[in-house]
Amino acid sequence: MNTAFNEISAGLTEALNHAKGKETKVIEHIAEDLNVKAIRETTGMSQQKFCATFGISVGTLRNWEQGLRSPRGTARVLLQVVKHNPTAIIEAIQH
Repeated sequence: MNTAFNEISAGLTEALNHAKGKETKVIEHIAEDLNVKAIRETTGMSQQKFCATFGISVGTLRNWEQGLRSPRGTARVLLQVVKHNPTAIIEAIQH
């Protein structure tokens, strides 16, 4: 248990130092902002069609497009694929 405590303590110390702006070995990953409306518009689909195709509720899509919420997790991955290759995902869904 002493080893676990020491590792956790060292991690917390490093996190605090990073938060204070000190140099650490912390790797910070910042997710790219997604312009959901632009992604949808590149598909040429209406909100209703986009939602029906990709299994997203219209309310959720509107919240994303208005910037009230941000897509997370699997939805974020789906939108990234749609952004870069919408035909591939549409073809995969149709099969």
